[in-house]
Amino acid sequence: MLDHLKAKNRAWAARKVAADAGFFKRLEGQQAPEYLWIGCSDSRVPANEIVDLDPGELFVHRNVANLAPPQDANYLSVLQFAVDVIKVKHIIVVGHYGCGGIAAAVDGRRRGLVDHWLHPIREVFSTNRDELEKIGNQRARLDRLCELNVMRQVENVSSDVFVQDAWARGQDLSVHGWVYSLGSGLVTDLNVTITAAVK
Repeated sequence: MLDHLKAKNRAWAARKVAADAGFFKRLEGQQAPEYLWIGCSDSRVPANEIVDLDPGELFVHRNVANLAPPQDANYLSVLQFAVDVIKVKHIIVVGHYGCGGIAAAVDGRRRGLVDHWLHPIREVFSTNRDELEKIGNQRARLDRLCELNVMRQVENVSSDVFVQDAWARGQDLSVHGWVYSLGSGLVTDLNVTITAAVK
């Protein structure tokens, strides 16, 4: 089963070795990426490819709608490992335009468990209702909600105790917010970078 994927894996590995004979040996010996990517699970948003980094250069956490909820043990485990063990220098929260999770959060339809997961996005919508309801075009409104969600998740990451403690001990660490465009393949920096604990 899945023989076509196994064949693709072998071809990919062969290309890597042909270009750099020691590539996999180096990967075996260490993991020291400078970046933690917190992104959406959407199959159209492949983290390493978007920023053209090889395996081993980007630590990745993905979930529906790129959330960083302070009560999610999975996310928190990744965050702590990235900050305390790997000592990444940059945490990048990356949303994407056309996100199904963003749309599902506010379309009024019930889907089950994912509705609970998406609750923080409904809170972002509620907090920014006046701004969002002034946007007449539905797609543009959802794109703006996507941006606001990224900004909120940057705040969540920055306020977490693991990040706060890292800053308190002088660790070099920045938290960024980006949005990826499926239509162009380009990321936009939302210019909400936080580089130290707010006093």
